[in-house]
Amino acid sequence: MSTPSICRPEDRTRGAAGRRIRRRYRLEHVLIGCGLALLPWLVVLANSLPGTATASNWSTAWIGLDTLESLGLISTGLLAVRGNHLHTLTAAATATLLMVDAWFDTMTAAPGADQVSALAMAFGAELPLAVVCVVLVVRGSARPAA
Repeated sequence: MSTPSICRPEDRTRGAAGRRIRRRYRLEHVLIGCGLALLPWLVVLANSLPGTATASNWSTAWIGLDTLESLGLISTGLLAVRGNHLHTLTAAATATLLMVDAWFDTMTAAPGADQVSALAMAFGAELPLAVVCVVLVVRGSARPAA
């Protein structure tokens, strides 16, 4: 039986584990930098995008989004039933998809019946399901890994 080695703080950056720590640290800075770089881009978009647009693959885009939501809900449920901790990842992704769907449905709906329908779907299905997924993420993250 070997005894555990004691590392000095300056030794923590040596070896493969140290490289991973430094790489993660750099990647985190890259993410922050990219997020900050997007801020001026938002101003460009706000001033240059047209108020309306026609998309040639409109139905394919919405069918694809709803397919991903369906697969996310099914996989999250199956993983959770099996006690697999990965359900927190699929739940987080699915919650994000559901919120994006609610946002784009309500923002792109024509005034009148289409907008009422979009709001009903958002508040009656998409956002409540997103909340359920977020609850699963929080509960799964609070439990110690087995």
